[in-house]
Amino acid sequence: MDVVRVRIDKSVKIIPERAFELRCHLIYVEFHDGIERIEKFAFNGCISLRSIRLLGVKVIEEGAFSDCGGLKEIEFGDELDTIKEGAFQCCYSLTSLTMPSVRSIGQWAFEGCKELTDLELPEGLETIGHRAFSSCHKLKQIAMPLRSDMIGDRVFSSCPKLTTLDLVGGIHRTVASLHLERWRNEMKDEMNRINQVLVVGTTLIIQHGTDTYTLEKTALIQQWMESVTRRRDRYKVEHKALLKEATTLLELALWKANLCDNEGEMEGVRITRGRRKRARKEICITSGSSIVIKNVLPFLQLESIRMRNGGPNS
Repeated sequence: MDVVRVRIDKSVKIIPERAFELRCHLIYVEFHDGIERIEKFAFNGCISLRSIRLLGVKVIEEGAFSDCGGLKEIEFGDELDTIKEGAFQCCYSLTSLTMPSVRSIGQWAFEGCKELTDLELPEGLETIGHRAFSSCHKLKQIAMPLRSDMIGDRVFSSCPKLTTLDLVGGIHRTVASLHLERWRNEMKDEMNRINQVLVVGTTLIIQHGTDTYTLEKTALIQQWMESVTRRRDRYKVEHKALLKEATTLLELALWKANLCDNEGEMEGVRITRGRRKRARKEICITSGSSIVIKNVLPFLQLESIRMRNGGPNS
């Protein structure tokens, strides 16, 4: 009689290669949090398996859960680092995926997961291999980080329903920190542009020798990420230059204020030219010109308003 339920002993850290391959009646596996690795084809073809919790697993090797057509739910933990090629290929029943810590997703890892609709990828993701999510026919929404060199060829080919891509991670903090509202608005518009493009569903076709490749959504996403990255980098440089200029102006204002205050204190006292020169030099050194001052730009805006309303003492 074929095995139906399995409980993994706490002494086991690695599920060995092909350990449960083609156990067609296996419906439940209790994994403990100490399991670190699942080797090649360990559960390949377990078509009755319904859900798995892989909270401590760091590496899922080639084809580990491939052709598990009944698998509907997977819970990944914060330890997950690598999903290798074809690990969940043709898991037809998966509907959504959240991978909070994965760094590398191999080629064909989730190819043919035709019921998958939602995909959430973490900020730390570095690579997505060739055709990793191709032929996920119902995939509608993706959340992923901005990294233009991360996506391999044809990752999202044959995903006709993909219309929404949201960026996760530091890009939102970067945009919020840009000083000029125009910069922030232009960045937001460019970040949202991909969803308009995906709705149109433009397909890019290239010819290589005698073969024709349809890149579909993948090429559009790659080009868009490169565009967002270039715009972000340009605004960061301009922001830094503007901040440096504003800091310099504030340092000069502080130096002038300290100088005027010091000379005011000397009124009525006869001062030699040399003494005055030494005093000015000392004030310049101690005026705070070597200190980075927070909220420089709001300060300068306030000073500008005061000057328009009647001068520095208004």
